[in-house]
Amino acid sequence: MYCCPLSPVQLVEDVEKHKFDCLSNPKPSHCAIHSCYDGLAVIQVSDILDRDNFTILLWNPSTRESVVLPRIECPPGSLSRVGLGYDSINDEYKILHICQDLRSKKITIEILALKGVSWRRIDQHPRGICSVMGSIQFFAFVHAAFYWVTVSSNYFEVVSFNISNEVYGEIPLSEEILSLRPDSRGIGVFVLGGILCVYSNTSLPSPGNDIFKIWALKEYGVKGSWMLLLTVEEPDWYLNAKPKYLFADGEVLFRCMSYQHIGHTFRTRNGPFRSWPICDTMQGGSAFTESLLPPKSLTY
Repeated sequence: MYCCPLSPVQLVEDVEKHKFDCLSNPKPSHCAIHSCYDGLAVIQVSDILDRDNFTILLWNPSTRESVVLPRIECPPGSLSRVGLGYDSINDEYKILHICQDLRSKKITIEILALKGVSWRRIDQHPRGICSVMGSIQFFAFVHAAFYWVTVSSNYFEVVSFNISNEVYGEIPLSEEILSLRPDSRGIGVFVLGGILCVYSNTSLPSPGNDIFKIWALKEYGVKGSWMLLLTVEEPDWYLNAKPKYLFADGEVLFRCMSYQHIGHTFRTRNGPFRSWPICDTMQGGSAFTESLLPPKSLTY
């Protein structure tokens, strides 16, 4: 894993390689960061012989300490997404897990209180809205709730799940966002500067540009309160861009794939951010605040 400080001063020397002290059994073949919150990360480590056999860890990237979380049961070939958040009412950290069986399309939702010993299954959304699992890299977490994009009858909207009272909610998207008709893998939610945002990737047949846009939600529950925060439009440059961080000057850091270079890259509107090592296995990236919080102190 590679790490660097999020500073406006772009120094190549700041990029460091951090060793992840993962489990030796099973032997890992792939590691994926699902969520970062309060200086902690939820990481999935897959078995080199069986990608469906994986372990979920709660990891502090600053201290390198980790703890193994209770096992998640998922059907072979399914998609899983995991999010970490803090329940201030009950004073405990909780993890949300959504699993979708790609064959039956069945969705299972469960929650884990870190002071508990097992996952607890919870009811799905009352209208049975289908989650766009392929587009979800991270759940957005703000105001004690997780957010993600769902689709129903080819109509996108944002669904929330409050981890304190375990109540679902819905936030409609604006007509401007829906009019772009993004691919299901090109739309998602993220938290920038403590504000819930929606991002969209759209390819235009003419003049052949890719457009990456971000909107910020100024007032919860109000359809017309989505304010355009960023627009990036360049010919044959971006693919599947995702926001990662908001700098103090308002500049947005995002990760994307480039048509001109193999693999992922980190950019701002003004150009590349850092010179990262060439690595065709780099799959994502997360911003985190350094913390000394021991993962073991939060678990059962």
